[in-house]
Amino acid sequence: MPEGSIGVSRRRREDARFLTGTGRFTADLIPPGTPRSVILRSPHAHARIRRLDATAARAMPGVLLVLTGADLAAEGLAPLPCPVKVATLGPLIIPPRAALAVDTVRHVGEPVALVVATTEAAAIDAVEAIDVDYAPLPAAIGAAVALRPEAPQIWTEAPGNLAFRFERGDRAATEAAFAAAAHVVECRIVNQRIHAAPIEPRAALASFAAGRFDLLHTGMGVHGTRAQLAEVFRLPEAAFRLHCPDVGGGFGMKNFLFPEYVALCVAARRLGRPVAWVATGAEEFQGAVHARDHDGVARLALDAEGHFLGLHASYAADLGAYCSANGPGCPTNSVSTAIGGVYAIPAVLLEVRGVFTNTVPVDAYRGAGKPEANYLTERLVEAAARALGVDPLAIRRQNAIAAFPYRSATGMLMDTGRFGANLVDLEALADRAGFAARRAASEAAGQRRGLGIACFLETSRGAPQEWAAVRFAADGMVDLAVGTQSNGQGLETSFPQFAAQWLGLPEERFRFVQADTDSVAFGNGHGGARSLHVGGTALVMAMEAMLEKARRLAAHLLQAAVAELDFAGGAFRVRGTDRGIDLPALALAARDPAQLPEGMAPGLDTEAKNLSELVTFPSGAHLAEVEIDSETGVVTLQRYLAVDDYGRLINPLLTEGQVQGGLAQGIGQALLERILHAPDSGQLLTASCMDYALPRADDLPPLTIVLREDPTGSNPLGVKGVGQAGAIGAPQTVMAAVRDALGGAELAMPATPEAVWRALRAAVAGA
Repeated sequence: MPEGSIGVSRRRREDARFLTGTGRFTADLIPPGTPRSVILRSPHAHARIRRLDATAARAMPGVLLVLTGADLAAEGLAPLPCPVKVATLGPLIIPPRAALAVDTVRHVGEPVALVVATTEAAAIDAVEAIDVDYAPLPAAIGAAVALRPEAPQIWTEAPGNLAFRFERGDRAATEAAFAAAAHVVECRIVNQRIHAAPIEPRAALASFAAGRFDLLHTGMGVHGTRAQLAEVFRLPEAAFRLHCPDVGGGFGMKNFLFPEYVALCVAARRLGRPVAWVATGAEEFQGAVHARDHDGVARLALDAEGHFLGLHASYAADLGAYCSANGPGCPTNSVSTAIGGVYAIPAVLLEVRGVFTNTVPVDAYRGAGKPEANYLTERLVEAAARALGVDPLAIRRQNAIAAFPYRSATGMLMDTGRFGANLVDLEALADRAGFAARRAASEAAGQRRGLGIACFLETSRGAPQEWAAVRFAADGMVDLAVGTQSNGQGLETSFPQFAAQWLGLPEERFRFVQADTDSVAFGNGHGGARSLHVGGTALVMAMEAMLEKARRLAAHLLQAAVAELDFAGGAFRVRGTDRGIDLPALALAARDPAQLPEGMAPGLDTEAKNLSELVTFPSGAHLAEVEIDSETGVVTLQRYLAVDDYGRLINPLLTEGQVQGGLAQGIGQALLERILHAPDSGQLLTASCMDYALPRADDLPPLTIVLREDPTGSNPLGVKGVGQAGAIGAPQTVMAAVRDALGGAELAMPATPEAVWRALRAAVAGA
């Protein structure tokens, strides 16, 4: 591999525009005077629509169009699809989901009508003039409630509100492992419902001209959304152009087709002019997607020496009112890849029930199943260490997978990993010996201190297969077109870094092209920490294919045999001579048919498709230390240490930034974040950041991240993926520290002051 930029920390080139206010986000690109849309949303969790009268709204000043569910039904649209494939026990029930509710609303915030007006203020006034007569119905809030025999029926297609049953693993082997166990630990595992809450809300600008839709929007995967949109409109994908400018955070939430985009496209086609929509913060809480929301029981079987023999997890996964695009895949497929974590567990059985409730649909959020799998695994290991009276780090080292390649009990083939070595490094850096003195100092001040250790295993790939192209532009730049997509990861910086090394050209010579179905032939977007592993591989393939084409042209122009050429520093040279030609000159020559060898097509532009379905396995060992105020229950995170392996590092600075961001989100889930509904009415009690607590800077200590490189052989870059890791590792680590401070008391996430205070009072009462 040529010398170059791989492994060098570079500040993001994107930051120049982000920090100076010149970023190009969807809402920034709405032309002045564009008609604006506002959505009428259901105020009920479950209700029949007895009557909807938009007559007064349509007559109001500035109103251009009002769309209702009946209007969209007249368009002959198909329901919003749920394209994920899950091998369920019996059919996966996918009820029809209309872009605008027709007869029944099934969650607070469900879209009921769309108003388009000359101004947003006029549209808001018109929305308030729509007369809807709702007949409220009983609501089922929470999977446990929805599964009760007496629970309200949400869908006739799903008796008992059950969407599916799923099973992965070897039941007989798992039952045998528990039968032979010397020790069994069992825990109730609750992974609470949370919300991604990106800084930039969803937004879109739709237009229709010459029989073709154009949708500019905040998204993470334009090709997947286009395919879903084409299915809804019953049109070929070529009838749609989807593109995204800068995206202000996605975290999985922006990876889907939303009802609002369908209604907006219909409005643009009916009006024959562009139509814009920008969600409010409250709409994001009520109308986007939520995440996690698992409730169940997990058990771990151990022999007399503390070796893990088997793991069994059974839980209900709340899907919300509809099957969102990847909603059924998160608690099933995704969890099954990572359950068992970094440990050699011979037998695993995972059982999942997918449940409909009268709540916002649940879908992917940073990790999408992998945080849930790791949390339940590490919670069991923590409980086992406490039950057996052994060191929580030692029992992890004892059971960490050590020999590779290794195939897990759920079928994942790992080519490499430094699972035990991460723990060794963590112990060397942790100053565990000094913890007793720190705890004593806290107790002397009337506080409680706890230390938690946990590991994580990510299974990175997301959707398999990716596309990329290398194009030599007329302005002298080299365009790197990729089917994956950046929404904050810094791909605009990291992709030119390794391209510069591969092709021997300056990083400034490369331009990153993404997120436009007219410029990118194929793509699976971002999700599953796949961009460098899958998308980077596609780009390497395209660069290698381009170099082969360029080598042939160089040999022809230099009057040499192909075998006589060496490539270095961005140029081909005839070995042993001073004759050579660089890539820019070759690209220019390639446009002239007169200079081409016989049979060679003009141009050096080359594309490639990476068909690999291999998964990579980032991992880490983490430590958290907390102090709890005994009077108020307030938890203060005093320190956080992570020893992580993401394979070869293209840009260590960006890698560390990705980990820090993920840790902040994982810490937020452990200590602060939870979506709550009123149990009877289904009203959302956490409908804004006034009620939903996101971590702030003063909630976080310095995050010490130690990066170790163990390159994988599953791709030519040796990378493993980092986008989700922090959110996967932090929840169990922080909660282990909180429970340690509470003397091992049971406590579910989030460890809010109230929850901790109650746990402290219960401990005093039981003493």
